[in-house]
Amino acid sequence: MATRFHRRVGAVRPSHLMFTSGVGALVDLPSFSTLVRGLDDWDYRNVPEYEPIAEPRLLAAVRRVYDRGVTELRPAPWVDTDPRDRSGQADRIGVPTLPFPSWLRCTACNELDVISSRTFPFENAHRPQDARFFHEVCPRKRSGRRPLAVAARFVLACTAGHLDDFPYVMFVHRGGECAKASHPRLRMEDRGGNLGANVEIRCVNCDARRNIRDAMGRRGAANLPRCRGRHPHLRTFTDGGCQAEPRLLVVGASNQWFAQTLSVLSVPRTGASELAGKVEQNWEQLSQIPGEAMMGFSRSVMPVFRQLERWTDAEVWAAVERHRAALNAAPGEGAEEGDERGYPDLRTPEWEIFSSPVLPEASDDFALRRDPDGVPPRLARFYTDVVQAERLREVRALTGFTRLDAPDPDDPDLVIRAPLTRGPATWVPASEVRGEGIFLRVPEEILGSWVARVADSTQMREHRDAYSRFRVNRYSDRIAGDFDPMHGWPGERFIALHSLSHLLIRTIALECGYSSASLSERIYAGTDDDPRGGILIYTAVPDAEGTLGGLVSLAEPDQLLRLTRRALADARHCSSDPLCAERLPYAPADFLHGAACHVCLFVSETTCERGNRFLDRRFVVPLGDGPQHRDLALFDELP
Repeated sequence: MATRFHRRVGAVRPSHLMFTSGVGALVDLPSFSTLVRGLDDWDYRNVPEYEPIAEPRLLAAVRRVYDRGVTELRPAPWVDTDPRDRSGQADRIGVPTLPFPSWLRCTACNELDVISSRTFPFENAHRPQDARFFHEVCPRKRSGRRPLAVAARFVLACTAGHLDDFPYVMFVHRGGECAKASHPRLRMEDRGGNLGANVEIRCVNCDARRNIRDAMGRRGAANLPRCRGRHPHLRTFTDGGCQAEPRLLVVGASNQWFAQTLSVLSVPRTGASELAGKVEQNWEQLSQIPGEAMMGFSRSVMPVFRQLERWTDAEVWAAVERHRAALNAAPGEGAEEGDERGYPDLRTPEWEIFSSPVLPEASDDFALRRDPDGVPPRLARFYTDVVQAERLREVRALTGFTRLDAPDPDDPDLVIRAPLTRGPATWVPASEVRGEGIFLRVPEEILGSWVARVADSTQMREHRDAYSRFRVNRYSDRIAGDFDPMHGWPGERFIALHSLSHLLIRTIALECGYSSASLSERIYAGTDDDPRGGILIYTAVPDAEGTLGGLVSLAEPDQLLRLTRRALADARHCSSDPLCAERLPYAPADFLHGAACHVCLFVSETTCERGNRFLDRRFVVPLGDGPQHRDLALFDELP
C-alpha cells in the first residue's frame, strides 16, 4: 500500500518480507517502484483478530541481538479480502510503502522530474497491478493515450545503510545550478551501445549534458556529493550527515538490501510433552492468569485456548505451574544471556531433538519418525541415522538490514545494520511456515577420521588462508583494536556436510521435481569439542509445493539409496571440469569455495544458509583415480 495515496498497489508473500522485500527495501512493481516503510508506520488497527507469533526461543534471541525492549513477533498486517470488494477495506490494511525513488521518467519523451512537481499524476484502477504514474502533457502522446512514467533508475547508497535519490540537477550542472531557470527541466536519454552504462542527463533550459558514467566507479566518488545520512523508510536524516562514501546503484540491484534475520524450528524441549510445548509457545498470554480459579474465565476470553481444547483446566494449569518453576530456576530465559559477539546458539536444541534416541511426542508443529528397521545396510557407512520430519514449523524474524555489504552470520557487528524504527523497538516482523524434511546423520567415526586426515592438507590450508584474506579485505579497516581474521571459521566438518547437503538438494530437484528454491538446509556441524554431523533438508515455503509428504517419502530406504548413489556419482564429474575440479582459492583470491560452481554445487541464495560459500566437492567424493584424491574424500566409494 502506498501510504500517501492510500491505495493498494501490489502484493508479496509474507516470507518476502524476510528475504527480499522487507523494511527499507525497494520493491519493483509493474509500473513503478516503492520503498517499504519503517515499523513505526505499520498499522494493525484494521486487522481483525490479530495475534502475535508465539516462539519464545526466537523472541529471546531477538531481544539479545536487536533490542531488549522487543516483546512481540508480529506477522505482516494482512486480511483475506475478495478482489471484487469495493468497500476499500483492502486499501486500509497492508504494509505501508512510499514511491521511491522520487524521480520519474516519461517513457515517451524522456522527461525527468520529481513526483512532487505534479508533472506525473498518479492513477490507480480497481486492480492493484494497474497502479501507475503517467505524463499528462507529453508532447509525444499518441491517440489520447497518456505515456507511462517509470522510476528514474539511479539511486545513491552507502555501507551505513543510507539510501537517497540521485542528485540529477547538481550532477548535470557539475555542482552548480542552472543559469537560465530556477527549476530546470531535465531529460534522461539512454544512448545504448556497447559501452555499458551510457545514459545522458540533459538540462533542457541551458543544454548542460553529462553522462551517468561520470558517477560510477572510483572516478564517480569525486563527482558525487557527501552522503546525507538519509533513511527514507524512516523519513530521517543523520545529524551531521554520514562519513561513508555514497555509491551509485541501479534500482533493482541485488545489493541494495540484505536482510538480517534469525530463524528457529519449533522444537519441544528434550522430553517435553505437546502440552508443555504449547504452554512455552504461548507463555506471554498464559503467564497473565492469576490462579487456577480463573482458568474457566480465561478459557472463555483468551484466544490461546483454541489450541488447548484437548486438555482440562487442571492439566493446563499444572503445565503452567511447571513452566513457571522452570523459568524461576533458570532466570533470563537463557538464550538472551551473555555479551559475547555473534548470534545466539539456536541450533543446539534442534540437534538434541533430532539426534535423540527417543523421539518426542508428535504435535501439530513437530512430528518425527524413524524407520523401525533402521538405516539400510548399504547406507550404513554413509548415515548412522535417518529421521523423517513429517511436520515442521519454522519461524523467522527480521532484525535489521544492510546495504552494499551482506551481513556476516558469525560477526553481525562487522557490517552496519540499518534500523527498523525511529526509536526503540517493541516488536519485529516475523513469518511462520510449515513443511517437512529429512534429517541425515553422518557416522562420527567416518567424519572424525576424515577431519584428522584432511585438516593439514594443502587443499584445506588454502581454504583457511582464503577465509583469512576474505575477512581482512572486507573488515580489517572497520575494527578497532585486535582483529582475528579466523573468527567465525566454520571448520572442516562444516565444509564436508555443507557440500553433501548441496549435492542431495540438487539431486532432489533434478530427479524428483522439487524446485531447489523450495528447499532449505540446516547444517549441524559442531566443533572439535562438541562434534556433530547432521544435515536437515526441508521444505519451508508458504505454498503447497513439497508439503504433502513428497519429501519425507524420499527417506524411505529404496528412495534414499537411489538418491544418495546418484548424488555422489554426479559429484565426481562436472561439465566445467577440469576447470572446476582443479579450482582452489589460491592467493590472492578470497572467494570461499573450491571445486564448486553453478553446474555442480551452487543452489539458490534462499536455499543455502551460507550464500554458496564453504563448498568443495573434492572433500565429499574423489575427483580422480589416485590415492591422493581418495584421501581427501569423505566417501571414496558409492553405496
